[in-house]
Amino acid sequence: MRPSKRANNEMRTVSLETGFSKHAEGSCLVKFGNTHVLCTASLEERVPPWLRGGGTGWVTAEYGMLPRSTGSRMRREAAAGKQSGRTVEISRLIGRSLRAVVDMEALGERQITVDCDVIQADGGTRTAAITGGFVALNECINWMLEREMIEKSPLKDQVAAISCGIYKGTAVCDLDYDEDSQADTDANFVMTGSGKIVEIQGTAEADPFSEAEFMDLMGLAKTAIVDLTKLQRDA
Repeated sequence: MRPSKRANNEMRTVSLETGFSKHAEGSCLVKFGNTHVLCTASLEERVPPWLRGGGTGWVTAEYGMLPRSTGSRMRREAAAGKQSGRTVEISRLIGRSLRAVVDMEALGERQITVDCDVIQADGGTRTAAITGGFVALNECINWMLEREMIEKSPLKDQVAAISCGIYKGTAVCDLDYDEDSQADTDANFVMTGSGKIVEIQGTAEADPFSEAEFMDLMGLAKTAIVDLTKLQRDA
């Protein structure tokens, strides 16, 4: 029995609230149970120096956790003077995931930055950030379309993410912190709405996992992504 009493293939309650931020061109407050992440998409009429003059755009992301998003206060990374390796790695993962579904030429010579700030953490913050980050990105694209800044949407597909793992010998979907901290295997799946794979991160925390167990995790992830992309469309 899972600590949350959920079925093995059952996600936590997921909600996607758009228009949460007054000032951002696109925003989404995403909740996976007690994991809450505010995603905002900001449009700038510029691109990184290495892309200037090329006629193509760029999508990037930044991730961070608020000091009391966890059980005890964390020191702000700005106060420490540097970002942790974990923060940099997750920021890059979110950016890669979003760029996988964007036609940069159709975006034009502009940059969209998606900021993902964890308000409350209970496992799966990076997967929640990707899922909500796409909704915020889509809201930003709609903002541009309404103002005729672009002729068509540069989005080629949707992208969402889910965590799965082996908990007490059983494959389960959408791990919360209690499960994640005790899981034998922890994996994150990033996939498109059409079922293509963007990235898979999988680690054996204890005993190595088998190919059959990996396929069980993959099956759970594919089903969850279908549900998540439907929630994105509804949002």
